[in-house]
Amino acid sequence: MSDPDREVADLDGLPRKNGELVFEAPWQGRAFGMAAVLRNERGLEWDAFRGALIETIAREPDAPYYASWLAALERVLLDRDVLTKQEIDRRQAEYRTMERQGVF
Repeated sequence: MSDPDREVADLDGLPRKNGELVFEAPWQGRAFGMAAVLRNERGLEWDAFRGALIETIAREPDAPYYASWLAALERVLLDRDVLTKQEIDRRQAEYRTMERQGVF
């Protein structure tokens, strides 16, 4: 049985301070948490995500890190048919309005 906490702790390339993940805003932690859940429940591959993140940062090197993180996550989810554009749009609307519209 996999240990999600250990798997997250072993990830390279994430902003850390004293070994702990660093988030500048609550939405960043939520985006990271969503990626971790999707990895465990829907088979999101970290290597695919990491590659997409590297490409995203290369295209927009001045973008904030977690804006690039979110763009790369969305790209991988769409490319791998984990979520549809409509599901992502719905979740973004829910976040903006703070009203849940259904099950993830």
